[in-house]
Amino acid sequence: MRNLFLLAYVCLRAVLKERRDLSLENLALRQQLAVLKRSQTRLKIKQRDRVFWIWLSRTWSGWRAALIIVKPTTVVGWHRRGFKLYWTKLLGGTATG
Repeated sequence: MRNLFLLAYVCLRAVLKERRDLSLENLALRQQLAVLKRSQTRLKIKQRDRVFWIWLSRTWSGWRAALIIVKPTTVVGWHRRGFKLYWTKLLGGTATG
C-alpha cells in the first residue's frame, strides 16, 4: 500500500513538473515575441527583458532551449554584471574587478 502511494506521488509530481516547464517555456517564448514586436530593425532588449531572463535562468533548468534572440552566455553575463554591481554598491564602491 505504501508503494502505491509513493507511485501516485511520483506520478503526480512528474505531471505537475512537466506542466510547470511547459508554462515557463510558453512564458519565455512570449517574452521573446514581445521583444521582436517592439523592435523594428535592431533588437532593443530593455532592462526588464534582462531581468526576466536572469530570473528565468535561476528558476527553470530548461531556459537555454527556449532562448532564441540572444545567446545563453549573454544572459549569464547579465547576471554576473548585476551581481558585481550589487556588491559594488553594498561595499560602497570599494570592490574591484
